[in-house]
Formats: sequence, C-alpha cells, structure tokens
Amino acid sequence: MTFSLVARTTHRHLDVDGVRVFYRESLPERSDAPVLLLLHGFPSASHQFRRLIDVLGTRYRLIAPDYPGFGHTEAPADFSYSFDRLADTTEGFVRKLGLTRFVMYVFDFGAPIGFRLAERHPEWIAGLVVQNGNLYEEGLSAGARDFIALRPDQPGAEDTIRDLLTLPGTRGQYETGVADPELLAPEGWTLDQHFLDLPGRKEAQVALAFDYHSNVERYGTWQEWLRTHTPPTLITWGANDPFFPEPGAHAYLRDLADAELHVLDTGHFALEDHLPGIAPLIADFLDRVWARR
Repeated sequence: MTFSLVARTTHRHLDVDGVRVFYRESLPERSDAPVLLLLHGFPSASHQFRRLIDVLGTRYRLIAPDYPGFGHTEAPADFSYSFDRLADTTEGFVRKLGLTRFVMYVFDFGAPIGFRLAERHPEWIAGLVVQNGNLYEEGLSAGARDFIALRPDQPGAEDTIRDLLTLPGTRGQYETGVADPELLAPEGWTLDQHFLDLPGRKEAQVALAFDYHSNVERYGTWQEWLRTHTPPTLITWGANDPFFPEPGAHAYLRDLADAELHVLDTGHFALEDHLPGIAPLIADFLDRVWARR
C-alpha cells in the first residue's frame, strides 16, 4: 500500500478534571474514517507518533494524547501520579472526545493504561495494535524485574530511578538493540529529555516507577480479558528491547491464537527505524477491523 499524502494534524488541549490534556489529532478525508487511539510510552509523549500520524492520518483518524506528567499536558501541582490516575485521565479524555469505538495502539506505559480502559469499557475496543506493550511475566527482562522490585524505603532506590531520567538514560532507551542507529532522529530523545527536565516531572516519574508493580499484579486479569473478549490484534515487536524482550510478544498467542505477530530486528522504540514496515501493517489491520463493524 502506498501513501502519497501527508496528513493535516491539529494540536489541541482538552480539560479533564483539572488536567489540561494536550493531544494531536489527524484530519482524515472521510468523516467516518477508522479511529486509532495512540497511547505512548515512557519517557516520551504523543510526539513519538508524529511520523505515523503524517503517514496514516489522511485515511484514518489518529488521536494521541499526552498523559499527566508527560509532554505538553499540564497537571495540577497536587496531582497524584499512579497508573490508575493516568488511566482515569485517559478515560475522561476519551469520554470528552465522544469516542465510543476505536482500535487502541498500546506501547510500553500505554499497555497498562490502555488495558485499564479495556477493563472498564470493553465495548470501546474494536481491536488492538500492540508494540512492545507487555502483559506477561516472560516479557520482563532481568533488568526490568530488578527495576520493578524497587521500593521507596529501599536505600538508593530513588537514585536508581533518577539515573534513568538523565540524557544518557533516555538516549539509551532509543539506541539499545537498534541495528542501524543512523536511522534514529536525535530529536526523539532530545525532546523527551526536555520534558523530563521540567519542574516536577522527575518526581512524577519516580512515583510512577514505584507504582509499576501494580501493573504486573494485574497481568493475570488482563490476560483473562484477552481470552474473554478476543479482540482482533496486530503485534509488532522490537525483538531487542532491553525491558520487554521478544518472549513477551509470543506470549500473547497463548490468549489470542489468531493474533498477527511481526517480530522486528530493533529495540524499544520500533517506530523510529521501522515505520516504513509498520505503517502498512497498521493500515491493512485498520481496514479489516473496521469492515467488521
């Protein structure tokens, strides 16, 4: 499939319970175009999807919000950072936009946020695009397990988290496992670091890091959700992800035997160097899922 046009994209804010949520939304040519909700990962924001939106946004309605504590979204000073609270804000955002059916793209942090939405509103989920969004114990590397085990009362735990929030830590998340680093645009990690360095942002990330164990504790519930609802699912997975290695991709097939799996020779941020291969897969998937309506 060939895409010759670049999408028109709006950049807006929406108030959700006192949080000023920033989001990007493409303006497709058809008013009834398939809808894809893009849920970003750590430590990024909706800008990680900017090229995907350019490529697919003429034919599909792509919507990418920034969570509280990320990107251009502005949260109150007393906002309590947890994955439940990020899901609450994302749920409110979806309601305010009036979305009632969409395919959900889940990447990294987007998986535990997105599956909280799926638990609450299975009727919203027309299908799933999973890109290094882990729901399985075998999808956690040894380093990820050690990181998730950190607790606030553990000596040196917060320092370990804060080491990841530096420019070398951010850049390393983009470059690790990538066969050709020259395909990576440096503004990705540069922009991520800009937002991480804003007042209060590192504290928000520390709180979320300490809360990550709450996601692992719900893996069984989300796996059961997959078996119960069997959504059409496309999986594109960077095999060399230092956090969520390849076994996490194959594990989905235990619960979704009909899922379409594509394992890619890259790292965590697979869209950065594999967009030309991933975008047509998503387009074909959206067309097939929306036709089932």
